[in-house]
Amino acid sequence: MNIILVGFMGCGKTTIGKKLSRLLQSKFIDTDTFFEKQNNISVFDFFSKYGEEKYREIERDILIKILNENNNAVISTGGGTPCSFDNMEIINKNGVSVYIKMSITSLTNRLKYSFKKRPLIEAFEDESELKNYIEQKLALREPFYNKANYIIKGESINIEELIQLIKPENKAFTSY
Repeated sequence: MNIILVGFMGCGKTTIGKKLSRLLQSKFIDTDTFFEKQNNISVFDFFSKYGEEKYREIERDILIKILNENNNAVISTGGGTPCSFDNMEIINKNGVSVYIKMSITSLTNRLKYSFKKRPLIEAFEDESELKNYIEQKLALREPFYNKANYIIKGESINIEELIQLIKPENKAFTSY
């Protein structure tokens, strides 16, 4: 069973995904890292050079490739992955999806101190601009994220509880 983590940038998909994969003794795949290795360019540089639209096309192909080639992995997606094309439907057909939901304030606090270059927020120098951007973008993306099989609060996640929630013998899981 694939476990696919979705949510806004900075919500902790990669960190949670790595911990979850270790506990489950399964493979961990980060779609952004996969993209960078396959294309020999950072996501940040690709956005700058070719734009978001081209990135989303390649990202979709990568998502499908990863899901087709794996059936027991923890997969961390990019923040916009579920929101393009029919990606969220593909995600839900190929595993258990988990939306790591965080408040706008928490996301702003994490992203303003992030050392990772993030193409969609690089231009924001002011915290209030960043917060406004997150608020607007999250309003557009959350309808997609909310299609996830499970929604968990990112500020207080407990990996062991998450594992119990999504285990195959859990009745909630078997209904999907």
